[in-house]
Amino acid sequence: MSETQKENPYSSTVLLPKTDFPMKADLAKREPDQIRSWKTDQVFRKMREQRKGKKEFVLHDGPPYANGNFHLGHSLNKILKDTIVKSKSLAGYYTDMIPGWDCHGLPIEVQVLKNLGKKARETGPEELRQLCRSYAEEFVGKQGEDLSRFLCFWEEDRIYKTMSPDFEAKIVEVFGELFSRGYVYRGKKPVYWSIDLATAHAEAEIEYYPHVSPSIYVKFPVVGEKNRFCLIWTTTPWTLPANLAICFNRKIEYSIFKTDSGEELILADGLVEKVTNATGVSFHKVKSVSSDELTSLKFQHPFLDRISIPLFGDHVTLDAGTGCVHTAPGHGQDDYKVGLAAGLEPYSPVDDYGKYTDEFPLMQGTKVFDANPEIIKLLQEKGLLLHHSEFEHSYPHSWRSKKPLIFRATPQWFFRMDFNELREKSLAAIDKVQWIPSWGITRIRSMVETRPDWCLSRQRNWGVPIPAFVCESCGETHIDTTSIRFFTDLVRKKGIEIWYSEKAETLLPPGAKCGKCGKGSFKKGNDILDVWFDSGVSNFAVLGERKDEPPADLYLEGSDQHRGWFQSSLWPSMALRGIPPYKTVLTHGYVLDEKGRPMSKSLGNGIDPTTDIIQVYGADILRLWVSSLDFRDDIKVGKESLKIVSEQYRKIRNTFRYLLGNLHGHDPERNLPYEELEEIDRYYLSKLAQFVEEAVQSYDTYQFHQIYQKLILFCTVILSQDYFEMIRDRMYCDAKDSKTRRSSATALQHILETLCILTAPILSFTAEEVWASSGKKESVFFQNFPDLRSWKNPSLEETFQPALDAREAVQKALELARQEGKLGKSLEAGLEVVVKNGIGFGRIPKETLELLFVVSQIHENNPGLEVLSSYENETFSVKVLKPSQGECPRCWRHTAPKDGDLCERCKHVVG
Repeated sequence: MSETQKENPYSSTVLLPKTDFPMKADLAKREPDQIRSWKTDQVFRKMREQRKGKKEFVLHDGPPYANGNFHLGHSLNKILKDTIVKSKSLAGYYTDMIPGWDCHGLPIEVQVLKNLGKKARETGPEELRQLCRSYAEEFVGKQGEDLSRFLCFWEEDRIYKTMSPDFEAKIVEVFGELFSRGYVYRGKKPVYWSIDLATAHAEAEIEYYPHVSPSIYVKFPVVGEKNRFCLIWTTTPWTLPANLAICFNRKIEYSIFKTDSGEELILADGLVEKVTNATGVSFHKVKSVSSDELTSLKFQHPFLDRISIPLFGDHVTLDAGTGCVHTAPGHGQDDYKVGLAAGLEPYSPVDDYGKYTDEFPLMQGTKVFDANPEIIKLLQEKGLLLHHSEFEHSYPHSWRSKKPLIFRATPQWFFRMDFNELREKSLAAIDKVQWIPSWGITRIRSMVETRPDWCLSRQRNWGVPIPAFVCESCGETHIDTTSIRFFTDLVRKKGIEIWYSEKAETLLPPGAKCGKCGKGSFKKGNDILDVWFDSGVSNFAVLGERKDEPPADLYLEGSDQHRGWFQSSLWPSMALRGIPPYKTVLTHGYVLDEKGRPMSKSLGNGIDPTTDIIQVYGADILRLWVSSLDFRDDIKVGKESLKIVSEQYRKIRNTFRYLLGNLHGHDPERNLPYEELEEIDRYYLSKLAQFVEEAVQSYDTYQFHQIYQKLILFCTVILSQDYFEMIRDRMYCDAKDSKTRRSSATALQHILETLCILTAPILSFTAEEVWASSGKKESVFFQNFPDLRSWKNPSLEETFQPALDAREAVQKALELARQEGKLGKSLEAGLEVVVKNGIGFGRIPKETLELLFVVSQIHENNPGLEVLSSYENETFSVKVLKPSQGECPRCWRHTAPKDGDLCERCKHVVG
């Protein structure tokens, strides 16, 4: 800064004394050095150690899949968590969060197979698992780099991976505990099944997309009654070979209806009109049919030599169809339940790849979806198809292959939801958890109330094997608490791969015998555990136990996890501990483009957090953007919104630059005691205290967008527009050691340090950089949020409020004088300000009013000076007066004997 600039402190641009704080941000280039410094100095570890013994706050990190670089949704999630950990630490808590990675399961195995291409067929299971492990390890590293680049605190030697030996052993151990307490069983029942991936799917692995299905009305002949049929409706013709019954509802009225062709059809009275509209067939009621009469009927399968029996269930409604429900216990959850009660087997003549088995020889080897038109054709040939059309509806698809799923009965391992009143206990526990937003409790309650037993097993290669064995003599499944504990110990010592590398007899306790036939020859089972079980037990593997309270204070994930991780974590914890794993659950919405569409490669609307934001603006801009969001709802983002945030960041940074510049050469040791400060400085420290109180409260309630809004207001209006403008004359022109300048410098020092600490959880790089530039030796993260409540001064604020209210009227009067060409700088003016209600400005000294209004003179009555302009509103009357004194060339105030002379204040300072 040149000497000329120093001598002209009131140019249109705010000019600062010398400062080492960078004039330009250049965050993208300079942030990596700070990241390395944090790691080298072990700031996160020291931050935690410094607060040992304080009240604990644990945020448990939900593990992302290690199968790709972090996208914008990940950056939102990780930055929110990091902001919370830092803010809780600065609030005085002993905080911790150990980042984790989900390393098993379909997402990784499918990607590895895709990368292998044609070589996949030549790759054996052992090599595939090793490739999966290497692939996951690679992306743990890449995502770790992303995490650091987001300016998040973590330590490379304090992470968890679901594929690490100790974690895999804990998975087996928790499975064993659940088994020993009766929560795990093996059974044959319908589950969502991927015919493309040949494995079962859990509720959390299902996505719904539009799908076109056949819509057919089928006639089942009534046995022993000529020309009489029961009419059913289905959108899955391929399940008809598995039909064993037709289900009715005792609360619904049924009748026999005659069609124009003379056929008699049984259907619900309440659905006749809908069936007519769908099929174009007219129905004429013949007579009602009671539930007892329906019970006595039998129905001939349309194209198989099999009888279908009548059953009754409350799942039959008048919402759609005919009120007579085609029932295949092997292909539907409700079908399974009513079939089980009636002693029907969950019959499913379909193999792992969705092809009919030899149990349906007519179409053996045909894929079920390909069979739909063939079965429709067969029904037409039999004369038992009343109507056929197509029907578009929401249909379950695999989250990984994006292909339609089927419901298919297979032998699987399940977790009992209703054993030992677990569902009721879980619902009661959910009510005691704090859900943010509040609607989260309604969502998870509805899911927990209706969730079927959890299918724990998968038919894949990459995962933790279920330690079950099959007796080679009788085929009985062998598993017990002793065998699981024996295997768990082996895993701890040698890793999970021992399941595949060792023979069955070495994985079982010595002398193990089949409980059915007593023989001791076994082979290993082929099922692995659901990957959601892996992450669901992470709270057991990672967190310490607390007496009678959840191990985690907070879970924070996307709103889709109400049916995913929040539940898979809840069930084992409730079963084994009797309490949920979390005290509070906080969710954020999805990140969408500026048009509200999900980001995808096909749309080309994705924003990469690293290349599109960090490399352009810097990570602090990304973090500030996250803080600006009410993240509980879905979030729209585009280049324009990011540009706005970067402009707001510039205003905050300029505030720091001003503070550092004006504090250059000021020794904090010479700060004045609070009670000796000038009133104007104490007034703005009262404002600072109010801001701190509100910001700390917003951190505590995770309302970061409120901090963002109040920070912008505080920096741009309360400080830059008001306070900095008021004290500019004092800071640049009063003597360096004068009480007035020391008073304002003291206030600026407090403001600088407070803003650094308050903004550190959000603007981590900038706060640390400013903190160091102000001469601090230790990290800003070793501080605590300041308690400034004693500085709140309502009485002082009340005293100053009328003068501050008058500023708008004063500014308008000054602007009128400028527009008429009578005024340049506001210091060329004097003022007469009248408060119409007669209260006036109380005990505020004239010199302080001159600071507040940034003018040279304040007059209670016009001493005959020329009026340059005037303005009044309901409260104030303002006259802009031409000063009678000359302009001081040093401070530009019109307080000198004549133009060119120094005013008394400047004479004293210069002298």
